[in-house]
Amino acid sequence: MLIHISADRKNASVTSVPRDTIVEIPECTEPKTGTKFKATKATINQTLGRGGAGCTLATWEKLTNIYIDHWMTIDFSGVVKMADAIGGVDVCVNQDVYDGPKPGVGGGSGLKLRAGTTKVQGEQALQWLRTRHAFGSDLGRAKAQHMYMNSMIRGLKSQNAFTDIPRLTNLAEAATKSLEVSEEIGSVKKLLDLALLLKDVPVNRITMATIPVLEAPSDRNRVVIDTADAEKMWTMLRKDVALDANGDPAPAGSGSPSAPAPGPTPATSQPPASDPAKTTVQVVNGTGVGAPAVSKRATAIAGQLVSKGFALAKADSTLTPEKATLVRYATDAQAADAQAVAAALGIPAGSVQKSATASKITVVVGADWREGDAYPQQPAPEAGAVPETAEVLNGTDTSCMDVYGPYQKW
Repeated sequence: MLIHISADRKNASVTSVPRDTIVEIPECTEPKTGTKFKATKATINQTLGRGGAGCTLATWEKLTNIYIDHWMTIDFSGVVKMADAIGGVDVCVNQDVYDGPKPGVGGGSGLKLRAGTTKVQGEQALQWLRTRHAFGSDLGRAKAQHMYMNSMIRGLKSQNAFTDIPRLTNLAEAATKSLEVSEEIGSVKKLLDLALLLKDVPVNRITMATIPVLEAPSDRNRVVIDTADAEKMWTMLRKDVALDANGDPAPAGSGSPSAPAPGPTPATSQPPASDPAKTTVQVVNGTGVGAPAVSKRATAIAGQLVSKGFALAKADSTLTPEKATLVRYATDAQAADAQAVAAALGIPAGSVQKSATASKITVVVGADWREGDAYPQQPAPEAGAVPETAEVLNGTDTSCMDVYGPYQKW
């Protein structure tokens, strides 16, 4: 799940990718053993075993072209502990459900509920989150997880938990015993600060969604990303456009969201951009998406940069297909220089990203810029313009899950 909280802290979203989605997994290294795994194409749930959470994060960044600031994982026992710590979560099914083994279909989470609303906690909460067959598929499971999270947030808000600092601190302390987190949020206080970002987000501005997918041509039990619809969602997240339409309308004629673009914000003490003549820039050709790559496109844009004073700009012969043009950089010290490169080419600030895979400032000339010297300006997507295929669920939605027929009997 990718969690995004808007720069103005007025809306938030959670986007799931089904575990059986076939994606491109980059080369990864297991940090504890140093074992290297070659780049491959496989289901996204395999990333954790190919280098841990860092490989999962790198795969998400490759999939979305979104810089991810933090990561956390919670183990099964942690789910049970957290469900108990918050006093349980209300869930609802339209029919009786028993997610047990069936002839020819083993396993099952063991979830057993009567139709209607039940407050689940402990082991039962874990069973709800793991139920797959009784809810039809991975997509059904993602929807059930979204219902659980929405219900949990509604419950915490109704209890004023986000303003009860002692209670929130206790929850954070309980969470740290079950969570594995990225280094920069490895304390109770920092985890608490992260939770407080949700304090002022109204429930009707929280959106749960599943990335649009299609049945994999090679395997009907696997899915692939629906690239057209998925890209609309990734663009909204990159540009910090709300997935809901419940906010105040943008000022007339603004043409873009008022909030700054998402991603790492340079510290106020950060030095200004360096002398362009001393800034090393790599330009790669990414125009080969949906059509053959445009010949010498990287060379042409590198030439544009040289003409604007970036004397060290050079084209790279690598072909790296990307739908959208991006400027990537490796370290915070390069952030201002990367923004200067983007400005010289007319590339919007929201398309400048810190990336774990970058080694230097790199301009990726995408399929959206196949000709011309200046980057063609793209209209900003409208708030709430999420494809119907994304299975959107608003935070106020209290609907119930339908149970797949064979699993309605106890």
